[in-house]
Amino acid sequence: MALHSDNLLLFLAVLDHGSFSAAARALGRVPSAVSMAIAQLEAELDLQLFERSTRDVRPTEVARALEPEARQLVAGLRRLQTHALTLHQGLERRLTLAIAPELLSAPWSEPLARLAAEFPALEVDVLSAPQTAVLQMLHEGEIDLALMFERFGFNEREAFQEFASEVLVAVVAPQHPVAAAGRARLRLEELVEQRQIAVARRDAGGDDPRVLLSRKLWRTDSHLASLSLVQAGLGWAFLPRRMVAPLLAAGSLLQIEFENASNEVRLWVDVVWLKDRALGLGARRFIELMNESRS
Repeated sequence: MALHSDNLLLFLAVLDHGSFSAAARALGRVPSAVSMAIAQLEAELDLQLFERSTRDVRPTEVARALEPEARQLVAGLRRLQTHALTLHQGLERRLTLAIAPELLSAPWSEPLARLAAEFPALEVDVLSAPQTAVLQMLHEGEIDLALMFERFGFNEREAFQEFASEVLVAVVAPQHPVAAAGRARLRLEELVEQRQIAVARRDAGGDDPRVLLSRKLWRTDSHLASLSLVQAGLGWAFLPRRMVAPLLAAGSLLQIEFENASNEVRLWVDVVWLKDRALGLGARRFIELMNESRS
Protein backbone atom coordinates (compact mmCIF):
# COMPACT_ATOMS: atom_id res chain seq x y z
CA MET A 1 0.00 0.00 0.00
CA ALA A 2 1.58 3.31 -1.11
CA LEU A 3 0.16 5.57 1.58
CA HIS A 4 0.81 4.76 5.23
CA SER A 5 1.65 6.73 8.32
CA ASP A 6 5.42 6.80 7.83
CA ASN A 7 5.48 8.09 4.26
CA LEU A 8 2.67 10.56 5.00
CA LEU A 9 4.88 12.03 7.73
CA LEU A 10 7.81 12.18 5.28
CA PHE A 11 5.63 13.82 2.62
CA LEU A 12 4.41 16.52 5.01
CA ALA A 13 7.90 17.09 6.44
CA VAL A 14 9.29 17.82 2.98
CA LEU A 15 6.36 20.15 2.29
CA ASP A 16 6.92 22.00 5.57
CA HIS A 17 10.72 22.26 5.43
CA GLY A 18 11.31 22.75 1.70
CA SER A 19 14.09 20.22 1.20
CA PHE A 20 14.97 16.59 1.81
CA SER A 21 17.87 17.52 4.07
CA ALA A 22 15.81 19.87 6.26
CA ALA A 23 13.02 17.29 6.50
CA ALA A 24 15.59 14.65 7.43
CA ARG A 25 16.97 16.83 10.24
CA ALA A 26 13.47 17.43 11.58
CA LEU A 27 12.70 13.70 11.58
CA GLY A 28 16.12 12.54 12.78
CA ARG A 29 16.90 10.67 9.56
CA VAL A 30 19.54 10.84 6.86
CA PRO A 31 18.70 12.91 3.71
CA SER A 32 19.27 10.01 1.33
CA ALA A 33 16.68 7.87 3.16
CA VAL A 34 14.08 10.65 2.90
CA SER A 35 14.83 11.22 -0.78
CA MET A 36 14.57 7.52 -1.58
CA ALA A 37 11.32 7.12 0.38
CA ILE A 38 9.69 10.04 -1.49
CA ALA A 39 10.90 8.65 -4.81
CA GLN A 40 9.42 5.25 -3.96
CA LEU A 41 6.13 6.87 -2.97
CA GLU A 42 5.99 8.73 -6.28
CA ALA A 43 6.69 5.50 -8.17
CA GLU A 44 3.97 3.58 -6.32
CA LEU A 45 1.42 6.37 -6.86
CA ASP A 46 2.65 7.00 -10.41
CA LEU A 47 2.55 10.72 -9.58
CA GLN A 48 5.23 13.38 -9.34
CA LEU A 49 4.98 15.07 -5.96
CA PHE A 50 8.08 17.29 -6.03
CA GLU A 51 10.18 19.05 -8.64
CA ARG A 52 13.88 18.66 -7.80
CA SER A 53 16.64 21.24 -8.27
CA THR A 54 20.19 21.43 -6.98
CA ARG A 55 19.14 23.69 -4.10
CA ASP A 56 15.67 22.60 -3.03
CA VAL A 57 12.49 20.76 -3.95
CA ARG A 58 9.20 22.36 -4.88
CA PRO A 59 5.81 20.67 -4.44
CA THR A 60 3.81 20.05 -7.60
CA GLU A 61 0.15 20.86 -7.99
CA VAL A 62 -0.56 17.19 -7.32
CA ALA A 63 1.25 17.43 -3.96
CA ARG A 64 -0.72 20.55 -3.02
CA ALA A 65 -3.95 18.76 -3.93
CA LEU A 66 -3.08 15.81 -1.67
CA GLU A 67 -1.80 17.98 1.22
CA PRO A 68 -5.12 18.78 3.03
CA GLU A 69 -6.23 15.15 3.27
CA ALA A 70 -2.74 14.04 4.22
CA ARG A 71 -2.72 16.51 7.11
CA GLN A 72 -6.18 15.36 8.22
CA LEU A 73 -5.06 11.72 8.18
CA VAL A 74 -1.92 12.43 10.21
CA ALA A 75 -3.85 14.56 12.72
CA GLY A 76 -6.47 11.82 13.05
CA LEU A 77 -3.78 9.21 13.59
CA ARG A 78 -2.18 11.32 16.33
CA ARG A 79 -5.55 11.75 18.05
CA LEU A 80 -6.10 7.98 17.84
CA GLN A 81 -2.66 7.30 19.33
CA THR A 82 -3.30 9.81 22.13
CA HIS A 83 -6.71 8.30 22.86
CA ALA A 84 -5.26 4.78 22.94
CA LEU A 85 -2.53 5.94 25.35
CA THR A 86 -5.00 7.64 27.71
CA LEU A 87 -7.24 4.57 27.64
CA HIS A 88 -4.22 2.51 28.61
CA GLN A 89 -3.58 4.96 31.46
CA GLY A 90 -7.17 4.57 32.71
CA LEU A 91 -9.22 7.19 30.86
CA GLU A 92 -12.91 6.37 31.07
CA ARG A 93 -15.11 6.61 27.97
CA ARG A 94 -17.61 8.93 29.67
CA LEU A 95 -17.53 11.14 32.76
CA THR A 96 -20.89 11.97 34.35
CA LEU A 97 -21.29 14.94 36.69
CA ALA A 98 -24.41 15.92 38.60
CA ILE A 99 -24.76 19.44 39.97
CA ALA A 100 -27.21 20.98 42.40
CA PRO A 101 -29.09 23.63 40.35
CA GLU A 102 -28.10 26.44 42.71
CA LEU A 103 -24.46 25.73 41.80
CA LEU A 104 -24.78 25.94 38.02
CA SER A 105 -23.08 29.34 38.21
CA ALA A 106 -20.31 28.06 40.51
CA PRO A 107 -16.74 27.95 39.10
CA TRP A 108 -16.77 24.41 37.65
CA SER A 109 -16.99 25.12 33.91
CA GLU A 110 -13.41 26.41 33.53
CA PRO A 111 -11.87 23.25 35.04
CA LEU A 112 -14.14 21.25 32.74
CA ALA A 113 -12.89 23.24 29.73
CA ARG A 114 -9.30 22.48 30.73
CA LEU A 115 -10.19 18.81 31.09
CA ALA A 116 -11.71 18.77 27.60
CA ALA A 117 -8.53 20.32 26.20
CA GLU A 118 -6.38 17.65 27.85
CA PHE A 119 -8.65 14.72 26.91
CA PRO A 120 -10.61 15.70 23.77
CA ALA A 121 -11.92 12.15 23.26
CA LEU A 122 -13.56 12.03 26.71
CA GLU A 123 -17.36 12.22 26.62
CA VAL A 124 -18.93 14.27 29.42
CA ASP A 125 -22.51 14.30 30.67
CA VAL A 126 -23.61 17.14 32.97
CA LEU A 127 -26.85 16.67 34.89
CA SER A 128 -28.69 18.95 37.30
CA ALA A 129 -30.94 17.81 40.15
CA PRO A 130 -31.76 18.75 43.75
CA GLN A 131 -28.94 17.98 46.13
CA THR A 132 -30.71 15.01 47.73
CA ALA A 133 -31.29 13.48 44.29
CA VAL A 134 -27.67 14.17 43.27
CA LEU A 135 -26.44 12.32 46.34
CA GLN A 136 -28.77 9.41 45.67
CA MET A 137 -27.53 9.16 42.06
CA LEU A 138 -23.96 9.08 43.32
CA HIS A 139 -24.62 6.21 45.75
CA GLU A 140 -26.59 4.27 43.15
CA GLY A 141 -23.73 4.46 40.66
CA GLU A 142 -25.52 6.64 38.10
CA ILE A 143 -22.90 9.40 38.22
CA ASP A 144 -19.17 9.63 38.86
CA LEU A 145 -18.95 12.97 40.66
CA ALA A 146 -21.41 15.19 42.53
CA LEU A 147 -21.09 18.95 42.95
CA MET A 148 -23.04 20.07 46.00
CA PHE A 149 -23.12 22.18 49.12
CA GLU A 150 -21.30 20.86 52.16
CA ARG A 151 -23.47 18.81 54.46
CA PHE A 152 -23.54 18.69 58.24
CA GLY A 153 -22.31 15.24 59.16
CA PHE A 154 -20.06 12.71 57.48
CA ASN A 155 -20.57 9.57 55.42
CA GLU A 156 -17.64 7.15 55.56
CA ARG A 157 -18.25 5.98 51.97
CA GLU A 158 -17.78 9.48 50.59
CA ALA A 159 -14.68 11.48 49.78
CA PHE A 160 -14.78 15.16 48.87
CA GLN A 161 -12.73 18.16 47.80
CA GLU A 162 -13.74 21.74 48.61
CA PHE A 163 -13.47 24.04 45.59
CA ALA A 164 -15.57 27.13 46.30
CA SER A 165 -17.86 28.72 48.85
CA GLU A 166 -21.28 30.33 48.77
CA VAL A 167 -22.78 32.88 51.15
CA LEU A 168 -26.37 32.35 52.24
CA VAL A 169 -28.34 35.46 53.26
CA ALA A 170 -31.64 35.69 55.13
CA VAL A 171 -34.38 37.02 52.83
CA VAL A 172 -38.11 37.56 52.88
CA ALA A 173 -40.78 38.81 50.47
CA PRO A 174 -41.92 42.44 50.83
CA GLN A 175 -45.48 41.32 51.63
CA HIS A 176 -44.39 39.06 54.51
CA PRO A 177 -45.39 40.29 58.02
CA VAL A 178 -41.71 40.58 59.02
CA ALA A 179 -41.16 43.11 56.22
CA ALA A 180 -44.59 44.73 56.52
CA ALA A 181 -43.87 45.68 60.13
CA GLY A 182 -41.51 48.31 58.76
CA ARG A 183 -38.59 47.58 61.07
CA ALA A 184 -35.17 47.86 59.51
CA ARG A 185 -33.49 45.38 61.87
CA LEU A 186 -34.58 42.38 63.91
CA ARG A 187 -33.07 40.30 66.65
CA LEU A 188 -32.31 36.78 65.50
CA GLU A 189 -34.57 35.20 68.11
CA GLU A 190 -37.56 37.10 66.72
CA LEU A 191 -37.55 34.76 63.72
CA VAL A 192 -37.88 31.62 65.84
CA GLU A 193 -41.68 31.79 65.66
CA GLN A 194 -41.76 32.85 62.01
CA ARG A 195 -42.10 30.09 59.41
CA GLN A 196 -38.75 29.25 57.83
CA ILE A 197 -38.40 27.69 54.39
CA ALA A 198 -35.29 25.49 54.41
CA VAL A 199 -33.43 22.95 52.33
CA ALA A 200 -33.45 20.12 54.84
CA ARG A 201 -33.95 16.40 55.10
CA ARG A 202 -37.41 15.15 56.01
CA ASP A 203 -35.96 12.95 58.76
CA ALA A 204 -34.06 15.97 60.15
CA GLY A 205 -30.83 13.94 60.19
CA GLY A 206 -27.59 15.51 59.01
CA ASP A 207 -28.99 19.05 58.74
CA ASP A 208 -26.81 22.09 59.38
CA PRO A 209 -28.01 23.77 62.61
CA ARG A 210 -26.58 27.12 61.48
CA VAL A 211 -29.38 27.53 58.93
CA LEU A 212 -32.29 25.95 60.83
CA LEU A 213 -33.52 28.52 63.34
CA SER A 214 -37.29 28.45 63.41
CA ARG A 215 -39.63 26.18 65.35
CA LYS A 216 -41.96 26.35 62.34
CA LEU A 217 -40.18 24.71 59.44
CA TRP A 218 -41.19 23.93 55.87
CA ARG A 219 -38.66 21.66 54.18
CA THR A 220 -37.70 21.57 50.47
CA ASP A 221 -35.13 19.65 48.46
CA SER A 222 -33.54 22.67 46.74
CA HIS A 223 -32.93 26.38 47.17
CA LEU A 224 -34.93 26.98 43.99
CA ALA A 225 -38.01 25.45 45.59
CA SER A 226 -37.38 27.48 48.75
CA LEU A 227 -37.11 30.66 46.68
CA SER A 228 -40.54 30.08 45.10
CA LEU A 229 -42.15 29.69 48.52
CA VAL A 230 -40.40 32.77 49.88
CA GLN A 231 -41.51 34.85 46.89
CA ALA A 232 -45.09 33.74 47.62
CA GLY A 233 -44.78 35.24 51.11
CA LEU A 234 -44.98 31.88 52.88
CA GLY A 235 -41.87 32.31 55.00
CA TRP A 236 -38.30 33.53 55.22
CA ALA A 237 -35.18 31.61 54.17
CA PHE A 238 -31.42 31.54 53.94
CA LEU A 239 -30.71 31.53 50.19
CA PRO A 240 -27.51 31.77 48.09
CA ARG A 241 -26.51 35.38 47.54
CA ARG A 242 -25.72 34.82 43.86
CA MET A 243 -29.22 33.46 43.35
CA VAL A 244 -31.11 36.28 45.07
CA ALA A 245 -28.91 39.26 44.19
CA PRO A 246 -31.01 40.30 41.13
CA LEU A 247 -34.23 39.97 43.15
CA LEU A 248 -32.81 42.05 45.99
CA ALA A 249 -31.70 44.71 43.51
CA ALA A 250 -35.20 44.76 41.97
CA GLY A 251 -36.90 44.99 45.36
CA SER A 252 -38.90 41.78 44.90
CA LEU A 253 -37.02 40.29 47.87
CA LEU A 254 -35.71 42.00 50.99
CA GLN A 255 -32.64 41.08 53.00
CA ILE A 256 -33.31 40.64 56.72
CA GLU A 257 -30.83 42.52 58.89
CA PHE A 258 -30.13 41.32 62.43
CA GLU A 259 -29.22 43.51 65.39
CA ASN A 260 -27.36 40.79 67.27
CA ALA A 261 -25.90 38.47 64.62
CA SER A 262 -24.57 38.31 61.11
CA ASN A 263 -27.06 37.97 58.29
CA GLU A 264 -24.73 35.60 56.45
CA VAL A 265 -23.86 31.90 56.62
CA ARG A 266 -20.96 30.67 54.49
CA LEU A 267 -21.20 27.16 53.07
CA TRP A 268 -18.45 25.34 51.24
CA VAL A 269 -19.14 23.78 47.86
CA ASP A 270 -17.70 20.29 47.37
CA VAL A 271 -17.03 17.82 44.61
CA VAL A 272 -17.95 14.42 46.09
CA TRP A 273 -17.20 10.85 45.02
CA LEU A 274 -17.33 7.38 46.57
CA LYS A 275 -14.20 5.86 48.07
CA ASP A 276 -15.18 2.31 47.14
CA ARG A 277 -15.64 3.05 43.44
CA ALA A 278 -12.51 3.46 41.33
CA LEU A 279 -12.36 6.77 39.47
CA GLY A 280 -11.14 7.01 35.89
CA LEU A 281 -8.32 9.25 34.76
CA GLY A 282 -10.73 11.97 33.64
CA ALA A 283 -12.56 12.12 36.99
CA ARG A 284 -9.29 12.20 38.92
CA ARG A 285 -7.91 14.98 36.74
CA PHE A 286 -11.15 16.99 37.05
CA ILE A 287 -10.88 16.85 40.86
CA GLU A 288 -7.28 18.10 40.59
CA LEU A 289 -8.36 20.95 38.32
CA MET A 290 -11.20 21.90 40.68
CA ASN A 291 -8.71 22.03 43.55
CA GLU A 292 -6.34 24.18 41.48
CA SER A 293 -9.19 26.59 40.70
CA ARG A 294 -9.33 27.59 44.39
CA SER A 295 -5.96 29.36 44.17
